[in-house]
Amino acid sequence: MHRDELTEKLKKTVLDGLDISCEPTDDALLYGIDEALRRERELPVREKLSLRKELFDSFRRLDVLQTLIDDADVTEIMVNGSKNIFYEKGGILDRWDRSFSGQEKLEDVIQQIVAGVNRRVNTASPIVDARLVDGSRVNVVLPPVAPDGPIVTIRRFSREPMTLERLVRLESLTDEAAEFLTARVRAGSNIFISGGTGSGKTTFLNALSGAIPEGERVITIEDSLELQLTIPNLVRLEARNENSEGEGRITIRDLIRTALRMRPDRLIVGEVRGGETLDMLQAMNTGHDGSLSTGHGNSAADMLSRLETMVLMGGELPLYAVRGQIASALDIMLHLARLKDGSRKVMSVHEVLGYEGDGIRLKELFVRNDGILEKRGEYTGKKRRN
Repeated sequence: MHRDELTEKLKKTVLDGLDISCEPTDDALLYGIDEALRRERELPVREKLSLRKELFDSFRRLDVLQTLIDDADVTEIMVNGSKNIFYEKGGILDRWDRSFSGQEKLEDVIQQIVAGVNRRVNTASPIVDARLVDGSRVNVVLPPVAPDGPIVTIRRFSREPMTLERLVRLESLTDEAAEFLTARVRAGSNIFISGGTGSGKTTFLNALSGAIPEGERVITIEDSLELQLTIPNLVRLEARNENSEGEGRITIRDLIRTALRMRPDRLIVGEVRGGETLDMLQAMNTGHDGSLSTGHGNSAADMLSRLETMVLMGGELPLYAVRGQIASALDIMLHLARLKDGSRKVMSVHEVLGYEGDGIRLKELFVRNDGILEKRGEYTGKKRRN
């Protein structure tokens, strides 16, 4: 009998043996699974153990995805319909040799995920962002937007908090660059991290946050909670989509404005994409030194251009005023990239010197050349804190 056929047969046997008058406990479910497997006398013990976990995952957890979720080395999981599952491990993309029993089972798993964070996804509202218990970020797209079946993308994060020391060991940056960045965070420099999708922006933001002195009140603002900070006086805020009636939406911009009334020493904005950029820059310019944020960009210079566009989405300001705001608010710009071998590296560190003439001036401090992050200049710097 084919493995999938055997699994479906065992599921039916387990269900037939359960008391459906009440929700069975995990122990009762495992007992039912063991009883069903005991009848399969010809199966090897190793196969029975594998099926035991597979069946329990199917009833209680995330079905075939659970094995990938349990693998700490898997950094991304991509589900393209019920039959096509891909994953990234060690920077390499590969195809999973397992699949869901059908689209209905995949949809059940999706509903389980979104229900866990009080979100809703259906044909009327077919796109949602959610997260798993372990903090992994989940994006779901349902038909009719995804005509070939439900799409699920899960971004995993390291269970061990990332530090600048670990990034040095991974050769993402050098000891000298790590010492410089640690000093700038402690001194209250406003730092912006740019990079493409999957370049490690959130991971690096976590690492930088580890240098924040303990006595400060820090407020994080995110679309979906991803940061794993160990700061004693920490407040975490999360945006919220509208409900099925189109009400109750809380945006990043709303949260930044609220956070400013909560006496923060620093703000950490997970990512800026639009008009909230103006509010973030204004916060950086009004006493919240040492704030951190990230955004999508192809280089430090490209990120500055994108920031200008995003600020203009938040208010009608002349371009010279926008550039003045950016140059005054930001002290350091880091750019990250994911290389062809799957590794994530710091490509450059720039100092924001100011706004002159027709643009914002940047000074190279560290630049990656032939695979090595080389020091190019000394930090002159705006004085932020003593």
